[in-house]
Amino acid sequence: MRILITNDDGINAPGLKILEAIAADLAGPEGEVWTVAPAFEQSGVAHKISYTHPMMIAEMGPRRFAAEGSPADCVMAGLHDVLHDEAPDLILSGVNRGNNSAENALYSGTLGGAMEGALQGIPAVALSQYLGPDNAALDNPFEAAAQHGPDVLRRILAVTNPEDAPYRLFWNVNFPPVPAAAVKGLRVGPQGFRAGTRFSTEAHLSPSGRRFLWIRGTDQRAGAQPGSDADLNLGGYVSATPMRADLTAHDVLAEMAERL
Repeated sequence: MRILITNDDGINAPGLKILEAIAADLAGPEGEVWTVAPAFEQSGVAHKISYTHPMMIAEMGPRRFAAEGSPADCVMAGLHDVLHDEAPDLILSGVNRGNNSAENALYSGTLGGAMEGALQGIPAVALSQYLGPDNAALDNPFEAAAQHGPDVLRRILAVTNPEDAPYRLFWNVNFPPVPAAAVKGLRVGPQGFRAGTRFSTEAHLSPSGRRFLWIRGTDQRAGAQPGSDADLNLGGYVSATPMRADLTAHDVLAEMAERL
């Protein structure tokens, strides 16, 4: 199996090393793992692409490249430059430091990489590690992802059939904020919503008196709908959410057509 991996935390992120090991396990001794990751951190860029300016790409080692762009840029660089004549069988994005459950999925560069893979017609999975009091201080905070990642991916690939839908399926996988031994299993669930939580801004003055705004995060311990990704994660389960890039609100489409 030939696997292309990327992330949004950058080429030197510890989560990428975890993903390299997961991908190597999945690819097997006869397989290949190719890395094209952002040269610098790209968290929160969602599905951004560098449409109006070029990006530099540099070979960092065998099958390892850094690009000055977003995760979606890196996927395109991997498919159309690095592996231009040998398409990968699978694209993996992550392992993100922090969860991409619930509303976080909408901002996630990690998901942006997997989404681009799906738009390019390649099976793709985003992987993220929820952090909390039970695992953030471990020697390896990614322990749950590292130990359970290969099995989770094999199970997903075993049930994901090739498809010809215009917007191809991709997966959002989040590992719970617990040590590997405390993971209760794998559950499929929808994207949740943490009620009452919103990203916001916080103002600070620089030493020169200039005013800057920082983006302020939300409470990642807030609950979500029962059975949704964040709820499953906080309950100790790995969540797997099938997604598409189609943003249409299909549940109200017919109603709105009639009313308008």
